[in-house]
Amino acid sequence: MKYLSGFIIGLAVIMSAASVSAAQDTVKKVAIHVNQNDPKVMNMALNNAQNLINYYAKKKQTAKVVIVTYGPGLHMLRKDTSPVQQRIAAMSLANPDLAFNACGNTHRKMSKQTGKKITLISEAQMVPSGIVRLIELQHAGYAYIKP
Repeated sequence: MKYLSGFIIGLAVIMSAASVSAAQDTVKKVAIHVNQNDPKVMNMALNNAQNLINYYAKKKQTAKVVIVTYGPGLHMLRKDTSPVQQRIAAMSLANPDLAFNACGNTHRKMSKQTGKKITLISEAQMVPSGIVRLIELQHAGYAYIKP
């Protein structure tokens, strides 16, 4: 009897682990890198994000997408210069698993160059370093995309 209960507990642990693994397989994680001040590149990044989200939604899976900007790409998330801020606002409302990260290093440099603090769009989250954020995301299992 003691062996049977041990077997049942072991089987339950294995089944639970398999269930967690299967659930993780339904979440696709993607990091998209934007480092150019080019509306075509910015729109391509947003197209990639939307296409991924739509594709996996049809398969009843979730796509967690993080768009990371640094260097000239920070303009994508600047309130005063973003050519795609309305599109980002609409996409963010429709997709809770879509995030936008702005490089703190670039933000600091741009603010110094302009002589005033650069304001980011409300959907942007500042991270200390865009390149470090991309590395962290890749270590966390995110696929890397550069449009």
